Amino acid sequence: MTSTSPSSTPPDGVADPFPYRMVRAGLVMSPEPDNPLEVEGVLNPGSGRGPDGELYLFPRLVAAGNVSRIGRVRVNVVDGVPASVTRLGLVFEPDRSWEHGASHAGVEDPRVTWVEAIGSYVMTYVAYGPLGPRTAIAVSSDLEQWTRLGPVLYRYDDNQDVDLNLFHNKDTTFLPEPVVAPDGVLSLAVLHRPMWDLSETKPGESADQPAFLTESRQSIWMSFVPLADVQQDLSALTLWRGHRFVAGPEFGYEELKIGGGPPPVRVPEGWLLLHHGVTGRIDNAFEQQKNVNYAAGGMILDTGQPWLVRQRSSEPLLAAETDEERSGIVPNVVFPTAIEEVEGRLFAFYGMADSQIGIARIERNDA
Repeated sequence: MTSTSPSSTPPDGVADPFPYRMVRAGLVMSPEPDNPLEVEGVLNPGSGRGPDGELYLFPRLVAAGNVSRIGRVRVNVVDGVPASVTRLGLVFEPDRSWEHGASHAGVEDPRVTWVEAIGSYVMTYVAYGPLGPRTAIAVSSDLEQWTRLGPVLYRYDDNQDVDLNLFHNKDTTFLPEPVVAPDGVLSLAVLHRPMWDLSETKPGESADQPAFLTESRQSIWMSFVPLADVQQDLSALTLWRGHRFVAGPEFGYEELKIGGGPPPVRVPEGWLLLHHGVTGRIDNAFEQQKNVNYAAGGMILDTGQPWLVRQRSSEPLLAAETDEERSGIVPNVVFPTAIEEVEGRLFAFYGMADSQIGIARIERNDA
C-alpha cells in the first residue's frame, strides 16, 4: 500500500509553530593542510557513540576530481561542545565495482544508525558507480571494523507499478527502533529519496515517476525491512519493500526538492527529522552545483506511524549565512547528516558549503 497524495501530512497536522530550533555552535572539522584526500573538502558526516563511550564521526573526504572516501575521526569535546577531531584513518575507499566508473568514483554522505534490535551500527552511503549514485549498506559492531553488504535492492510492488531499482537514490537513513509497518509486520524503517529523471542515466529517456504520484519533485519516501529477516541474516538490510511517499516540497526554501538528513531522534512529539530543502537552479544532478541554496528544515514524524508527518517547519531552521556556509566547493549549503547527544544537549553536525563540518545545538523553542 502507498500514499496516493503528494502530501502525507494528516488533517490534524500543523506546520507551525515548529517546536525546535537550531543554533550555531562552531566549526568542528576542516580539511587538513597538504592532505591530498581532503583537498576538495570534508563534509556530511555520519556519527555514532562507540562501545568505548567516545563519539566518532564518519566524514566524507573529497580528493581532487571529486573522488570521495569515508573517514573515521574521534570528536574532542571542550566545555560540553564538540570542538575538534582526531583523525583515525579511512573506513572505505571506492574500490568495489559498484563504487566507481570509468571517469568517476565515490563513497559518499554516510549516515549511521545504532539499531539495538539487531545489535549493530548500520551505515547507509552513496556508492557513485558506473550508472551513477546508488544506496549501499555497511554494518559494524564497534564503529571500527565495517562490513559492506552491497547495494540496496527494492522489491517490486504491482500495486504501485514502479521499479525503484531503475532510479538513483540518495539521502537514506534507518530509524533506530523497529516499527509496525503498514502491512502489519514488525520492521526496520528507512527513509530515502528516489530521483525520477532517467535521462541522467540514459540520454533521451524522460522522467518516469509513479502514476499515482502528483508530486514530480524529489521527495522523501520510506521503505521497510522485516525485523525477523534481519535478525536471521544482516544481508536482508539491503532488501527494501513497502515503499511509501512521506513528504514533498511545500515551502519556499524547498522549491526544487527535499531530502532526509540524520537518523531521526525520539522527542516528546514523535520522531524529529532534520531535512534539507533546495532552491536555485540544478544544471546536472550529478555535477557539483554552483547555483543552488541548501537550507535545513525540520519535521515531526508520528511515533508509531513514522510515514505520517505531524508537523514541519515552514521556514528554515538553519540557512547559509556565515562565510563558511556561503563560500566553498559548493556555495550556500548547510546539509545536516548527524545528531548526537553531548553532555545532555543535542548537536547536529552539518556540511558547510561542501567544504567543512559545522555544529549546531538543537533546542526547544519553549526552553
